[in-house]
Amino acid sequence: MSEKEKTIYEFKVPQGQQESIRLDAYITGFVENATRNKVQKAIKDGYVWVNGKHEKSSYKMLPGDEIYIELPIAPPPEAKPEELDINIIHEDDDLIVVNKEAGMVVHPAYGNWTGTLVNGLMHHVDELAGEDEDENIRPGIVHRLDKDTSGILVVAKNDETLAALSAKFAEKDVERTYWAIVWGTPKEEGTIEGDIGRSKHDRKLMTVLQGGRGKHAVTHYKVLEYFDYLSLVEVKLETGRTHQIRVHMAHIGHNVFGDPTYGGTSVRYGPNTGQRKVMFHKLITGLGRQALHAKTLGFEHPKTGETVQFSSELPGDFQYVLDTLREKCRAEY
Repeated sequence: MSEKEKTIYEFKVPQGQQESIRLDAYITGFVENATRNKVQKAIKDGYVWVNGKHEKSSYKMLPGDEIYIELPIAPPPEAKPEELDINIIHEDDDLIVVNKEAGMVVHPAYGNWTGTLVNGLMHHVDELAGEDEDENIRPGIVHRLDKDTSGILVVAKNDETLAALSAKFAEKDVERTYWAIVWGTPKEEGTIEGDIGRSKHDRKLMTVLQGGRGKHAVTHYKVLEYFDYLSLVEVKLETGRTHQIRVHMAHIGHNVFGDPTYGGTSVRYGPNTGQRKVMFHKLITGLGRQALHAKTLGFEHPKTGETVQFSSELPGDFQYVLDTLREKCRAEY
């Protein structure tokens, strides 16, 4: 089995760990998208070694134990066109600009092989091609938005455009602005720098890491509107790391409102009693996601050389929260 056909994980139980934890439970907590049943099967099938030996799922981990996992990679199912409701705000021969709704995954991946933006765009371009068998258009994802982040996204319609746009994103020659509602009242504007990588406590989460152990990340923000204990901010990305805005804002204590992953569903500032507690519970429950929207996207069109910029209105769920804050939570300063 070649290196490209397998996924390798290596862990070492820290010396300070006192609690005795089963092998299957320990691995489940560290491997992304792992379930207890899948881990137990991998152990039974001989893909897991502890200190160079195969152990049972019930083996109790000890400080200093070294775990080695070597899993074969199953080929992903081929993405297929699906008729989905997609808000396309611009299209030409080379690219498509979409205003993605919250809740839609961008690209097929584990747990989301269907119903993604790519599936919908494949159906869209197939309809455009019609009966012309020589027309072979496949949407190419240039950049992504989290499932529950709404807003502007550009997709290439050919390899040349994909390469050109990808280069512009890599060279930071793209203007991206997001709007977010965050807890607290940060200073009027600022820059957040902090390397981002996976948390050692939960591999499903990203965090700011010290000592050069993550990927360099820079986020610029400006407050557009203050409320009592909350703020509407405009964010510009200098880099594009996984969950960057959500992680960086949480890192400075201004978690994105409604974010279930990075601490945005708790009332983090101000009193959490009475009508205020009820109001925020209703807003967070109704929103059901982080209040984060990709508002604008600007770049040089790879074919025409023209500078183009696209903007989108706030979705209804985000706008409702904002209107409620303007009505009931006006800042008195």
